[in-house]
Amino acid sequence: MWVLIAILAVVVLIVLYLIIAYNGLIRRRNQIENAWSQIDVQLKRRLDLIPNLVETVKAYAAHERETLEAVIQARNAAIAAPDTPEAQGQAQNQLTGALRQIFALGEAYPDLKANQNFLALQEELTATEDRVAYSRQFYNDSVLSYNNKLQQFPTVFFANMLNFERREYFEADEAAQTAPDVRF
Repeated sequence: MWVLIAILAVVVLIVLYLIIAYNGLIRRRNQIENAWSQIDVQLKRRLDLIPNLVETVKAYAAHERETLEAVIQARNAAIAAPDTPEAQGQAQNQLTGALRQIFALGEAYPDLKANQNFLALQEELTATEDRVAYSRQFYNDSVLSYNNKLQQFPTVFFANMLNFERREYFEADEAAQTAPDVRF
């Protein structure tokens, strides 16, 4: 009788552990999804600001067509990029490089540098870059927590059976890890 109770108690403890571990993985996976959606919101905000910036620059630097087209192409590539951290990271790195070129035009055109719309858009983009950086950090922290849980003993044994897969980090290249400099 005691042996049966002991076996039953062990089975109940194992089932309880599995339920708790499963729920923990679900919670961490949902946190990653939430963190990614926060990055997505900030990236969309950034993309929405770019047409206004391009139009403002066009008025002052119309013959800088290559730079403006590079920004527009980078924006379109970012919009069309798959919704994965790797693809979005590459697209956003390209866009950041194009934006740096457009901000450099402010130095070459004093009237543009003094334009209030241009300055306001630069400030908005800088604030958005800061929000993207914060969101990226939160996302990567969530991925770290989730991936650690997947690899921990004994969760590693049943996580694969339940199709929990490692997540990739949202990484930016060195140049894209800092917001564009908007000080004149």
